[in-house]
Amino acid sequence: MEMTAYQRSAAKTIQPIPAGDRVAVALLGLAGEAGAVLTAYKKQLRDGPANPEFRARMREELGDVLWYLSTVAHHLDLDLDDVATANLSKISDRWRHTPADAIPFDNDLDASEQLPRHADFVFTLTRSPEDREVSVLTCNGEQVGDPITNASHIADGYCFHDIFHLSYAAVLGWSPVMRSLLKRKRRSNPRTDEAEDGGRAIAIEEGISALVFAYASRHHYLEGKNHIDNDVLDTIHGMVAHLEVGAHRAADWEKAILTGFAAWRTLRHYGGGTVRLDLTVQRLTVVERQPSAEQPPRRQRNQRG
Repeated sequence: MEMTAYQRSAAKTIQPIPAGDRVAVALLGLAGEAGAVLTAYKKQLRDGPANPEFRARMREELGDVLWYLSTVAHHLDLDLDDVATANLSKISDRWRHTPADAIPFDNDLDASEQLPRHADFVFTLTRSPEDREVSVLTCNGEQVGDPITNASHIADGYCFHDIFHLSYAAVLGWSPVMRSLLKRKRRSNPRTDEAEDGGRAIAIEEGISALVFAYASRHHYLEGKNHIDNDVLDTIHGMVAHLEVGAHRAADWEKAILTGFAAWRTLRHYGGGTVRLDLTVQRLTVVERQPSAEQPPRRQRNQRG
């Protein structure tokens, strides 16, 4: 039976209510029947094989839950089939990744305007004359951007936060920050250069990195954590909805965040290292620890834009 057909038939059995809120009554009934499902399962845990009617009882209780769910939807003028379809779309966004061959946003451009498909980046940790941690990023022997401090009263390893931009590049095929630092902005298309690679997009990416870092700092920097809370992913989706990366699913963002922090924890533990980016397989790996340099850099990082 289709969901809409069930809802139509179930609506014919709704009893009139003399007074009160019909939706509230249906919601209370839904909560009560959900409790009945739990009670039936509790009895199964308690009695085990001595409870031969378990499956029949569960079918009955779940049917009652479905009836009240259908009734709530009916009173709110919602189509149960549409509710189910929307839910499947939401679940797909949350748990299914975008195919790897659809990731890059610059396949049709010259290599000079593409994010690198394969590259090794070296993070070197030094100390400033003020005895602060400073990270220097290089690629092919050339410095990428200016040296970065933690910009904090505590040495929390945020100086390595360019690893997060690299993880967005590797997993999402997107990073306005890395395009700017690597001089790979898509200037052949002025509209794309302004809207997707410009200062606003850079600020949004930096904001996402700071947001996720604050969240991670409250969760042991995601060590041993396999999933990101939905409210964080929803906030990110709202921040990037108008950008090309808005086409990515929540599952893609979760993978990018977890990939970045796995590499970040290694860099922080060893005080630097060589990170290998492979966009073709959406991988970012610390392949070699890097000893800290002895001489501190002379500059602090300029504001990006």
